[in-house]
Amino acid sequence: MIIVTTEHVSGQQETTSLGLVRGSSIRARHIGKDIMAGFRNIAGGEVHEYSKLLGESREQAIDRMIEEAEALGADAIIGVRFQTSMVMQGAAEMLCYGTAVKLEAAF
Repeated sequence: MIIVTTEHVSGQQETTSLGLVRGSSIRARHIGKDIMAGFRNIAGGEVHEYSKLLGESREQAIDRMIEEAEALGADAIIGVRFQTSMVMQGAAEMLCYGTAVKLEAAF
């Protein structure tokens, strides 16, 4: 599956737009990791616990978006965007979305 943030895939022509596809993942923080992150916040530097959590959530959201596109028979997802939002205290949603399209080689 080709996934791009641009509106076109280089060397390809979109033949059919199959519509919006999206994937999301909601993750909650772990109290133990939250304490470690608090210490790191005091000392400064990257908060590895949260970076890992967001990275895993992002990958799961992408996988779910791809599954939706594959179910439509898409060759690519164009215009991909990411968004995060707090859904409750200690939990965040990672959302990714784009347009599923059919492609053919441009001549």
